[in-house]
Amino acid sequence: MSDVVVAGIGMIPFAKPGASAPYHEMGTEAVKLALADAGLGYEKIDQAYVGYVYGDSTCGQRALYPVGMTGIPIVNLNNNCSTGSTALFMARQMIASGALDCVLAVGFEQMKPGALGSVYTDRPSAFEEFDAVADQLIDAPGIPLALRYFGGAGLSHMKKYGTPLDAFAKVRAKASRHAKNNPLALFRKEVTADDVMNDQVIWPGVMTRLMACPPTCGGAAAVLVSERFADKHGIGKEVRIAAQAMTTDTPSTFKAGDMMQLVGYDMAKEAASRVYESAGIGPGDLDVVELHDCFAHNELITYEALGLCGEGEAGKFINDGDNTYGGRIVTNPSGGLLSKGHPLGATGLAQCYELTRQLRGTAGATQVEGAKVALQHNLGLGGACVVTLYKRH
Repeated sequence: MSDVVVAGIGMIPFAKPGASAPYHEMGTEAVKLALADAGLGYEKIDQAYVGYVYGDSTCGQRALYPVGMTGIPIVNLNNNCSTGSTALFMARQMIASGALDCVLAVGFEQMKPGALGSVYTDRPSAFEEFDAVADQLIDAPGIPLALRYFGGAGLSHMKKYGTPLDAFAKVRAKASRHAKNNPLALFRKEVTADDVMNDQVIWPGVMTRLMACPPTCGGAAAVLVSERFADKHGIGKEVRIAAQAMTTDTPSTFKAGDMMQLVGYDMAKEAASRVYESAGIGPGDLDVVELHDCFAHNELITYEALGLCGEGEAGKFINDGDNTYGGRIVTNPSGGLLSKGHPLGATGLAQCYELTRQLRGTAGATQVEGAKVALQHNLGLGGACVVTLYKRH
């Protein structure tokens, strides 16, 4: 397995439901931007992986045919909120194994307003066992599914380590400070921790509205190539995927009796461990991280799962400013899902977009000075977690 070059990236501004173009137009535009960034025509693409959660089969073809109809394999993927990085994972595998030289990964989502819910209610849900465990661990009648899971995980951390509610508010405030410099983010208004604490309460003592990411529409894409392809076509090789791991749930998800495990803490920890070992580095070598902050609660517990700080030390990590500019590791310079938005299929590739720009040194107002090593964490309940390590060469 060899390093994989990130040749081109593309992302469109994220928008509220009802304010975006249709899904296929968002996907088409993101792909065109990625191809232009790589300096390549669609005819050079060997294969494409397309991710989305809410859509019919072959929506990928609907989005890619306006770009070109070359007859290549187009694989449609759905892995919940980790869908975009799953497309990236598959694309990277094809390049790293030597099977292909130029692969496209694209993700998009056209979402509806409101909390996430099941679409197919006439058959067993993928979350039946998750719900059964959650019902045993927390008493939160009437709280929507995702809020119950991640709020419950935050509540677990609060009980274990004495984490105050305002720690989550500080995470959300940090996200807004970062997003104000990102023209592609959905919410660019800066808010304070007090603003977050005083916002609408959606779970007393656990969560306010601003601690949750909004439903969002958008698209993002990446073109990955082999080193030999890059050399042949004069493509810059400065940003590469040096290591990547994908994990799914283990028995601890259901048997640990902990909401943090139920929302993927062990998945993230294991994926990160594999990546660090493969790359021969540790979390202390990271300059910038884009992680899956679908809720402020998940960002806080993920600091610990990724080893950015020790277990039970996330509150101090936040209070010391080690999660932002001037601190140890800048997390979510894009504003993250909390401020940038979370169009499920596009999120993982939007993270790739931000980190590639960071390592190129072209991130503009969100730039982390001297960034050379970047980590991406993308999580989907049900479940799957993808952790990707990028290096600048």
